[in-house]
Amino acid sequence: MATRSPSPPAPEPRAYHHGNLREALIEAAVELIERDGLDKLSVREAAKRAGVSPGAPFRHFATKTALLTAVAEQATQRLRTHVEEAVAAASEAPPLARFGAIGHAYIEWARANPTHFRVISERSLIDYDDSPTLRSDNEKIRTQMRKLFDEAFAQGGGTTNAADAAHAQIAARALVYGLARMAVDGHFPEWSLSRQSTAKTMAGTLDFFMSLLAGAAESSAETTASPQKKKAESRAPGKS
Repeated sequence: MATRSPSPPAPEPRAYHHGNLREALIEAAVELIERDGLDKLSVREAAKRAGVSPGAPFRHFATKTALLTAVAEQATQRLRTHVEEAVAAASEAPPLARFGAIGHAYIEWARANPTHFRVISERSLIDYDDSPTLRSDNEKIRTQMRKLFDEAFAQGGGTTNAADAAHAQIAARALVYGLARMAVDGHFPEWSLSRQSTAKTMAGTLDFFMSLLAGAAESSAETTASPQKKKAESRAPGKS
């Protein structure tokens, strides 16, 4: 007869004294999600974990959705900070390299913060539209992506139409999100290259995609320059 493996021990409730109850409840929620998963989280359990009375949290978080939205806001603010630091560290690099730095920062952050990543990935469980910060933090990252992408193509002397630019940025976002999701969900043991770590496989995959974008930028520059070159040649002395 098969024996059931013992359940992980429940985290001990902490004694809450003075301080920021809202932040304590968010921290408790993250710990409970790590232990039991998103589905089993409740505001009352978070209160118990934080060491306060069951009714105490409800002036901050009336519902589970409100609590998870606060976790998502915290996660997105930290992600935005990590991305901005990565781009600043690569400030001397070409625009496309800084564009790639955003992707590398995202997958590094997701691997280091899997619970926060899961929460921001589950849009149906949070109030994204009414959050005062979720949209703005995400838009700041997207704006930076668009700016660096446009700079990369302009720097090479090429052009790209708006639809192609949008598709390239969506592809970059989908790749980075997909890599992060694969890592957090534990898929890489069957996908990582032989004798390579998950982190190295993820970084190598993103670098491969960035090399394709670099090739597209160079191709665009050549296409733009070709008509101008032909026109200049036709005007050169000796040309009929």
